[in-house]
Amino acid sequence: MTIRAVSRAIAVLSAVNRDGPITMTGIARRAEIPYPTASRIVHTLLDEGLIEREPARKRYRVTSLVQTLSLGYQSEDALVSKARPHIEALCKELGWPISLATRVGTRIILRDSTHNMTSLTFSNYYPGYTLPIAECASGKAYLAFCEDEERQAIIDGWKAIDNETAHRGLVMLGDDFLLNKIRDDGYATHALNAYNAEPGKTSSVAVPILSANGGLFGTLATVYFAAAMKLEEAVEQFLEPLQLKASKIAQDMADDD
Repeated sequence: MTIRAVSRAIAVLSAVNRDGPITMTGIARRAEIPYPTASRIVHTLLDEGLIEREPARKRYRVTSLVQTLSLGYQSEDALVSKARPHIEALCKELGWPISLATRVGTRIILRDSTHNMTSLTFSNYYPGYTLPIAECASGKAYLAFCEDEERQAIIDGWKAIDNETAHRGLVMLGDDFLLNKIRDDGYATHALNAYNAEPGKTSSVAVPILSANGGLFGTLATVYFAAAMKLEEAVEQFLEPLQLKASKIAQDMADDD
């Protein structure tokens, strides 16, 4: 049985970690919980030393103590190291930033990106940045190509979280139409990304990184200014290069085995 209070505390800590320094109102909005609940959780995390309030203003940020929470985590170093030269080359080819992502819980987590290699970006996104899995192109591609068991775990997570993004995810997977279309097309798109640092200003195209037997390593995506081109134009321009690099990354992963 899921403990809702724990789920909400994790959502608050993730919001501060991802978007901090951030106000209490911002925390409540990002964590998708009521303001009074966010306030109680924030004060608990303050007492535990995981977050702190900035001295000169009413904004909250994580402390170095949060690093201790990751001591037992083994990062996907092989995927990142194999993908890095390919995403750098693709960024130079397309001009737009390239992102490598996998899943953690009900969110997509950025494993690597080339945002710092190009001026065609509003912000630099670094490894560890997360997005709701159903609210980005990378997440949709992941949902379409992951194993049924993993997809069910995501659905179970949504049911336990019981927030707005979870509800939208459950509605999206209410039938197989979207996922089947993504599988048939071989890619996913998301227009006017709402859950990044510049809501509504970017759109994205993503493809899966698949092994020879259909196993999913992760996703590869490019993010571009929504005002720069229509989604259909982006697919025409970006899809083939993305798929080619995804195939090369998968081959490099196979060669390493």
